[in-house]
Amino acid sequence: MAMSDTPDIIYTKVDEAPELARASLEPIIRAFAGAAGVSVETRDISVAGRILAVFPDFLTEAQKVSDDLAWLGELVKTPAANVIKLPNISASQPQLNAAIKELQSKGYAVPDYPAEATTDAEKDIKARYDAVKGSAVNPVLREGNSDRRSAKAVKAYAKANPHRMGNWSKDSKTRVASMPGNDFFANEKSATLTAAQAGGASIVFTGKDGAETVLKKGLKYTEGEVVDATFLSAKALTAYIEQALASVEPGVLFSAHLKATMMKVSDPIIFGHFVKVYLKDFIAKHGAELDALGWNPNSGLGDLEKKIAGNAALEADYKAVMASQPPMYMVNSDKGITNLHVSSDVIIDASMPAVIRAGGKGWGPDGKEADVLCCIPDNSYACVYDETVEYFKETGKLDVTTCGAVSNVGLMAQKAEEYGSHPTTFEAPADGTIKIVLASGEVLHQHDVEKGDIWRSATAKKAPILDWIQLGIARTKATGAAAFWLDKNRAHDAELIKYVEPALKAAGIEIKILDPRAATRYTLETMRAGKDCVTITGNVLRDYLTDLFPILELGTSAKMLSIVKLMQGGGMFETGAGGTAPKHVQQVQEENHLRWDSLGEFCALGESFNFLAEAKNNPAAAVLGAAVDAATQKVLDNNDSPEGKVGQNDNRTSHYFFARYWAEALAAQTDNAALAAHFAPIAKALAENEAKIVAELHAVEGVPADLGGYYLLDDAKVAKVMRPSATLNAIIG
Repeated sequence: MAMSDTPDIIYTKVDEAPELARASLEPIIRAFAGAAGVSVETRDISVAGRILAVFPDFLTEAQKVSDDLAWLGELVKTPAANVIKLPNISASQPQLNAAIKELQSKGYAVPDYPAEATTDAEKDIKARYDAVKGSAVNPVLREGNSDRRSAKAVKAYAKANPHRMGNWSKDSKTRVASMPGNDFFANEKSATLTAAQAGGASIVFTGKDGAETVLKKGLKYTEGEVVDATFLSAKALTAYIEQALASVEPGVLFSAHLKATMMKVSDPIIFGHFVKVYLKDFIAKHGAELDALGWNPNSGLGDLEKKIAGNAALEADYKAVMASQPPMYMVNSDKGITNLHVSSDVIIDASMPAVIRAGGKGWGPDGKEADVLCCIPDNSYACVYDETVEYFKETGKLDVTTCGAVSNVGLMAQKAEEYGSHPTTFEAPADGTIKIVLASGEVLHQHDVEKGDIWRSATAKKAPILDWIQLGIARTKATGAAAFWLDKNRAHDAELIKYVEPALKAAGIEIKILDPRAATRYTLETMRAGKDCVTITGNVLRDYLTDLFPILELGTSAKMLSIVKLMQGGGMFETGAGGTAPKHVQQVQEENHLRWDSLGEFCALGESFNFLAEAKNNPAAAVLGAAVDAATQKVLDNNDSPEGKVGQNDNRTSHYFFARYWAEALAAQTDNAALAAHFAPIAKALAENEAKIVAELHAVEGVPADLGGYYLLDDAKVAKVMRPSATLNAIIG
């Protein structure tokens, strides 16, 4: 499809609970939008879709799919873009492997992932898969910076209907432990490139013998681009984990909080170090046997348990070592799933806010809550959680009925600060040096490394930085209190400050520039005082803070409004986080009840219509958008959002009420007579058939649901599960 033929709105096809919800909500959106002549189409950015798109040469003609992510990547660089982006899986290696296995079982002859690629063919396959895993979608689509905040209706509802907050004790033993040094923060180097330095570059490893290996070639840097490089010492990491384990007090849980999905190279390795230290004695005794079984500590305890199953001696020694170590923070204590089972099970931006919201408590292997030692190695970000924990120890839990709203302006356009998905993270193959070499031969950054150290680089281009600063200024003027979260003692942040200070001076505005620890306290104090506050941050902090504060304020981050003003004039509207999506899918599979809340989708939809109205001078779209906002407010006011148990309203029921209120708002408005006339009978039918529709929706619950898969769903089966009301379907069309 040519860009000139672009639909008015693109709605993304994704994974897990958001994808199930899409199967119910999107038909409603299409029907309502179509009545106003607004076209809505879907593009597939799911893990399965991304895998199939990069392996057309392994598929039959009937199995081949378009590369929708690449298409969207071009679209977002144009003014025509209007994308509603649902949260997709940022696949960890275990998730990628599971998706591959499922596709193969369904007759798709995609290759296995070659963990150790030696031939050119294997290297090609590995490169294609590596482009799929991790945070592969966001860097492609985010051609603008992030403006993320709670919608007024959502914030008002949260104040009137406060979620449960755990009580904090001043003598809580919960604390955050970070590395004492030799981490990514301590070793970071950064430079802003001159015109003479712009151009090509390579990343080169030089061994002690002088032999050079090009780790990455073909890099392109531009004038004004901020280029960083840093590394984390593997020896220092091991020593830190050993010390942390030894320091766990009785009754306290041990935990590691990483993000192996986004930091797809570094954090699985760091996770593996935690596993190796925790099982140190077991590995020392059985290393050869474990190697023979093909177990990699990076794959976690879950994979180990599968590989040693049935070996009585190994199982007994494993059980003994586990019992000798401090008890672990659990993902699912009922099923024995620990913090170290799978690298993607404990994701810092969801797990740490959950501990903090619970009053510093986590679930232990005994099924009871306890204080937690939270290991966050990197001092670049650990201080945020440390300061938050210490703040609540001092002040007690947050009063969500009176607290202000915390929004975020995040630097992320054009892959800014992409430490995770940027293909410039490497595990040092031996002792030596790793350096960035410019086309001129100049060595921009250089580090002495030891075997196993984790080296990484990231960049931020000038135009996105300047755009981010201006967006921060605009949001500050609209909100009031704000701060740039930048540490003058961190190499990268010091370079950004060189851009920020002149821009603030030129704008004639004063905005605080605070290091993350000070900014955390400033923000917490501001929100506790009932005032709103803008956090203006880099990319990783954007990711972390847009879960931390919403989970404290609203009980969830899935209800946030996320607007990405694309730099070429288009718009992208993100619908919230998907951190609990796997558990939601499991509940559907077991008892056909989906508790996923589509409030984020409702908010994004309204913004998308409003953007369309302005961008294409479409008054009918404005009417649709205003009616969406009214419907969203009514869903909240009437408590029609999903609940957790069978027999209660779930996602499908909330969609019925949303459609009804949307139709009623359209029928009642006077700006567009044709739309009012069209939706009047629809609104009447939806209202008159409420009891019948709700009964049909509830009738299917309480029994297992067949979705036809997990990563590659069967569309017909999903439609049957997610659209079970014949009455509703007949009215909507």
